Amino acid sequence: MTLDEFNRLPATEAATALAQCCAAQDWVSGMVEARPFADVAQVLQAADRIWQGMDERNLLQAFEAHPQIGNVASLLEKYASTKAMAAGEQSAIATASEETLHELARSNRAYLAKFGFIFIVCATGKSAQEMLELLLARLPNSREQELRNAAEEQRKITAIRLKKLLEVSP
Repeated sequence: MTLDEFNRLPATEAATALAQCCAAQDWVSGMVEARPFADVAQVLQAADRIWQGMDERNLLQAFEAHPQIGNVASLLEKYASTKAMAAGEQSAIATASEETLHELARSNRAYLAKFGFIFIVCATGKSAQEMLELLLARLPNSREQELRNAAEEQRKITAIRLKKLLEVSP
């Protein structure tokens, strides 16, 4: 949809569209209230400003909307289904080895057990191996640091999704 169409949506429809970009309800409400926007840059600035004000409850609400990578079957399915969309979502995805996928699944479970929320990373342009390396590098962090890291990754994901929503090339 265009920015003009988005600005004219009834609040409930705008909220539904925004929830596809970020599931934190306070963020969605803040974005709906911030309309109308003059341009996409203003949308992205508001998204960042509102996101920075989110508390842990909102962060976790946003994280929970992401699918958990918990088993090899779901990993294989995820990477197979995204290869065709390489130009947009995950352009650097190469055929991941089964070993990498098993380690990614195992490390994701360890991350969830340690931090209480799933590993969040902006996967655009990252291979399974790169995501595994990022996960392993972040696993020794404190929970507080990981909340900040995951929040920053969510911010990036949200910006990409907002651009897609508003028909702007990411």
